[in-house]
Amino acid sequence: MKSTMILLFLVVSIMRGQNLIPEVEALLEKMTLEEKIGQLNLLTPGGGIATGSVVSKNVETKIKTGKVGGIFGVSGPDRVRIAQEFAVNNTRLKIPLLIGADVIHGYKTTYPIPLGLSCSWDMDLIEQAAQMAAKEATADGINWNFSPMVDIARDPRWGRIAEGAGEDPYLGAKVAEAMVKGYQQNDLSASNTMLACVKHLALYGAPEAGRDYHTVDMGKVKMFNQYLPPYKAAIDAGVASVMTSFNDIDGVPASGNKWLLTELLRNRWGFNGLVISDYTSVNEMIAHGLGDLQAVSALSLKAGLHMDMVGEGFLTTLRKSVKEDKVTEAEITHACRKVLEAKYKSGLFEDPFRYLDTDRPKKDILTAENRALARKLAAHSFVLLKNHDNILPIKKDAKLALVGPLADSRNNMLGTWAPTGDPNLAVTILEGFKNVASGARITYAKGANISDDPEFAKKINVFGPRISIDKRSSEELLQEALAVAKTSNVVVAVVGEATEMSGEAASRTDISIPDSQKKLIRELVATGKPVVLVLMSGRPLTIPEEFDLPVAILQVWHPGVEAGNAIADVVFGDYNPSGKLTTTWPRNMGQIPIYHSVKNTGRPAPKDKFEKFKSNYLDVDNTPLISFGYGLSYTTFEYSNLTLNKKNIMQGESVDITVTVENTGNYDGEEIVQLYLRDLVRTITPPIRQLKGFKKVFLKKGERRTVNLELTPDDLKFYNGSLEFVSEPGEFEVFVGTDSNASLKKSFVLK
Repeated sequence: MKSTMILLFLVVSIMRGQNLIPEVEALLEKMTLEEKIGQLNLLTPGGGIATGSVVSKNVETKIKTGKVGGIFGVSGPDRVRIAQEFAVNNTRLKIPLLIGADVIHGYKTTYPIPLGLSCSWDMDLIEQAAQMAAKEATADGINWNFSPMVDIARDPRWGRIAEGAGEDPYLGAKVAEAMVKGYQQNDLSASNTMLACVKHLALYGAPEAGRDYHTVDMGKVKMFNQYLPPYKAAIDAGVASVMTSFNDIDGVPASGNKWLLTELLRNRWGFNGLVISDYTSVNEMIAHGLGDLQAVSALSLKAGLHMDMVGEGFLTTLRKSVKEDKVTEAEITHACRKVLEAKYKSGLFEDPFRYLDTDRPKKDILTAENRALARKLAAHSFVLLKNHDNILPIKKDAKLALVGPLADSRNNMLGTWAPTGDPNLAVTILEGFKNVASGARITYAKGANISDDPEFAKKINVFGPRISIDKRSSEELLQEALAVAKTSNVVVAVVGEATEMSGEAASRTDISIPDSQKKLIRELVATGKPVVLVLMSGRPLTIPEEFDLPVAILQVWHPGVEAGNAIADVVFGDYNPSGKLTTTWPRNMGQIPIYHSVKNTGRPAPKDKFEKFKSNYLDVDNTPLISFGYGLSYTTFEYSNLTLNKKNIMQGESVDITVTVENTGNYDGEEIVQLYLRDLVRTITPPIRQLKGFKKVFLKKGERRTVNLELTPDDLKFYNGSLEFVSEPGEFEVFVGTDSNASLKKSFVLK
């Protein structure tokens, strides 16, 4: 009779579109309420990969008593096997554990921070990067990755801008899709793929004042058009899980927000996977003012949250809430089902130890092939911001002064949120220069501290030494660097941020280069020698002074384990830089937030002049210092012959676009051709222009090519005031060029 009821339930559920898994449903029938609640508990035992301030207690006992559904912060086949054996050998139903980790930009073979990686605009490379990370992480026993982070960020004061793909929803959606495909591939049960987890749903990248974990205030039209597309792209790409954010949305924290987790995520977007909280975010709803632990845990479960990370509110309160009719067992069963389905899709029920081959780490981790890819990824992420007098590339037999606090700083190469990486394995810039340009005469001097402030250094050095304040005085460091510079033909100064000056809980109100380094830069330029600034950071910086100097500036972000080799590849011309910015760089802090897809006002300011009673500043121009999409090359490109295949189209039709691009310089190189669209008249105010396409092309010097782009029907659509995804008849303008200031323009009309 019982099996008949299960079969009937499955048939009804499938008819309702739930696509239930028979093996999971059979297991649920056997489970007690306590066993179901146990599956909703995600813990970290500590002592491994540090990603937060709270460490779970008595994890081994809790696993053995069926009170844990998954763990994170543990790696290595032997260690993971011990934890997995606790679950499958000691619990009544032998349910295996999910093993998670934050693999943000590579596992052991770290590559550039996500913001840097996005500047490659190369979706194939980005997918390869994620695929490599999955291969390495699964070799170490991990089957679930808390990545990609796809939060749109337009305030560079926010430290976690380093973890995302920048400011643009179109590009961000493409990156989200590529990352999910890379991690998951076509078979989640394969031993070299892992469950991806898109985060942080939602709007985490728009905190007030740029301060991490802070409140977010945003209307739904802006939300749907500008901030939600990358999350939806990850859902459409089949991402297995979703992580909630710390902030509130319309006054309700994300982990307990039913509109977000049920109405939007499930009902509107059709997501049918696992939803987990961020680190103790359920408990933090108490501080938000929504009640005690029992109240916020019940609120979260009913909202659509399935798994509680570290906080243990589900574990300790849900049984009581069932007794008091604050939640139902059916709601707990639904959440448990999603946890079990994730384990089933990972192949853990078939073989709990499928990711625990002790031969794999030495075969799959930090291989020569992986390091070569990391080096390539890094070189493709660099953005040439300025090249005064074509200082770059430098000849490999140059007499070169390499200076700066980051030039020989192994601990600052990996970047923020690289908890699985080993800084000791990183290649410094000094080492990379010697590797690539063995014929160069290189002398090194530190020149300055990253910061001279010991209190600031303490805040940065939580995860190890990132800012080391030299025993020598600042003046001694400076004079040593100047002496080295004066005996050289060219100076390369490696300056910027330490790795933990960006990232989680690393918001800054001043995002300029620290004063200790600014002085070094000024003095180096005053020597009259050609100066290259290799700028390292996890965010856009305010560099108006440095940008005005007669220097070359190569933005390298934090490049990862192959940092020094990749930087040398570009500086010495083995690779022609092709990266383009995915964030707008402000002139000063007062312009923030500033981004390319801004809307017009009723009183737009005229270009290049101040006019009273118009939308401008008294003290600075409206335009950014450096625009979105910007990036130079050692060669030059010219655009011409922009054509559209139609001047008038009907609803549902596409527009084919062609443009001629010619390499007019002296080097072979890659160009990222960018397509922007303006909707001139519509029922809600449109942005001045929006990115709607791009293509990366390689051209030999002197080569000319016709590049094809396309505007699809969806590219013309937007979410209107009723949150309907529509396109409206009217005139559109198309812009194609090398950055968001593209000037080639054509028009068409949608009937």
